[in-house]
Amino acid sequence: MPKKNAFYAQSGGVTAVINASACGVIETARKHRGKIGKVLAGRNGIIGALREELIDTSKESSKAIHGLMTTPSGAFGSCRHKMKSLEENRAEYERLIEVFAAHDIGYFFYNGGGDSADTCLKVSQLSESMGYPLQAIHVPKTIDNDLPLTDNCPGFGSVAKYVAISTREAALDVASMCESSTKVFILEVMGRHAGWIAAASGLAAEKEGDAPHIILFPEIAFNREKFLKRVQSTVKKYGYCVVVASEGAQYKDGTFLSESGLRDAFGHAQLGGLAPMLAQMIKDELGYKYHWAVADYLQRAARHIASQTDLDQAYAVGEAAVEMALAGKNSVMPAIQRGTGKRYSWKIVEAPLDKVANVEKMMPRSYISRDGFNITDAARDYLEPLIQGEAYPGYRRGMPEYVTLKNQLVPKRLKTRFKL
Repeated sequence: MPKKNAFYAQSGGVTAVINASACGVIETARKHRGKIGKVLAGRNGIIGALREELIDTSKESSKAIHGLMTTPSGAFGSCRHKMKSLEENRAEYERLIEVFAAHDIGYFFYNGGGDSADTCLKVSQLSESMGYPLQAIHVPKTIDNDLPLTDNCPGFGSVAKYVAISTREAALDVASMCESSTKVFILEVMGRHAGWIAAASGLAAEKEGDAPHIILFPEIAFNREKFLKRVQSTVKKYGYCVVVASEGAQYKDGTFLSESGLRDAFGHAQLGGLAPMLAQMIKDELGYKYHWAVADYLQRAARHIASQTDLDQAYAVGEAAVEMALAGKNSVMPAIQRGTGKRYSWKIVEAPLDKVANVEKMMPRSYISRDGFNITDAARDYLEPLIQGEAYPGYRRGMPEYVTLKNQLVPKRLKTRFKL
C-alpha cells in the first residue's frame, strides 16, 4: 500500500510546550518514512487546511525540529476557528477532506483542547461516511487541564509552575512593604470553568500564613461579604493579603464576575478585568492600598521556567499519536495515566474521542478547602509532581534561544479557494 502524508495542526491558545508535541509527531513520523510520507502542518491551525496553506516540514532540518522542544508558542501558527457541527456547516468538513485527498493525506493529527477534540471526532466520522481513508488522532493540549480521561493535560504543568513561583515571589515583595505600603495583591490567572491554574498557586504556601491567602475558584460561588471579611482578617493577622483569582470566578447564579457581554470566536463569554474589579471592591469597602496583575499570556508563554515533567509528557503524546495511527487506531487520543505507587509515575494510554469531546473536567470538591478559599492536601499531592524538574532552554547573550522555522508552503493543487 502506498504511503500517505500526515497533516498536523495546532489549535486554540498555545502553551510553553505545545511545540514539544509537534516535535514528537514530526520526529516519530520521520522514523517511519516507509509508512508516512511528509508531515504537512496547517498554517494557523485548521484554517491552513481550509485555505490549502500547508507547511512542508520536510524542509526543516532535524536540528530545527528538535529546537521546538525548547521553543514556546505555536511554531506553525494556531487559531480559534470554531468548526460548527456537521449539520450546520458540512461544507467546511468536506473541504478538509478535499484538501486531504489532493495532498495524499491519510493521517490527521490535531493538537488542542476540547473543541479540537470535537473537530477531530467529526472529521473522522465524515471521512468514514465519505469512504475516504483517514486516521484522525487528537493530540491533547490545554493549560486549563480540563480534558477528561487523562490525568493531566500537556501545557498545564508549566503554567502551574509559573503561577506558583510568581505567587511566591510577588508575596515576598508585598510582605516586605506591607507595613507602610501595599496591603493587598491580586493575581488574575486563566481558567474559565475549571480552577486548576488558580489551585496551582497554592503550591507556593509551605506553612501557616504563607501566600496565597485566598484563592477564588470557578467551582465555588463567589460571596462578596465572605470574601471581604477574609481579606480583612488576613491583613489584620499577617499584615498583608495575597489573592489569586481565576478569571472564571462566578456568582451563585453562574454569572461571571468579569463578564463583559461579548463573545469570543468559540462562542464563550469574553472575560477580563477581574483583578482590578476585586481591587476596587477592596479599596471601596476596606480602604486598603492594593496592587494587581494579570498573568494573561505570560503564564502560557513562560518557556524559561517550564516543568520537565510537562515537557516529557508533551513530547510523549505527540510520539504516541503517530504510533497509534501506525497501529491502525482512529478517533482516539493519547492520554496520560498516573501510576498508583507512592513515587510518581505515568504512562500513555488510549482514550476514545467520543468520550473526550465536549466534556470538561472540573476541580474535585475534595481538592478545595472546606471554606472554599484554598487547596487541600489531596490537591497538593496531585499538583506537585506535575511541576517537577526545570527544563531550561539554552541561553545566548542573556536571552533564551528559540527557533524560528522556515514554514515553507507546498504548492496548492486545488483551483477552488475557500472563504472563511
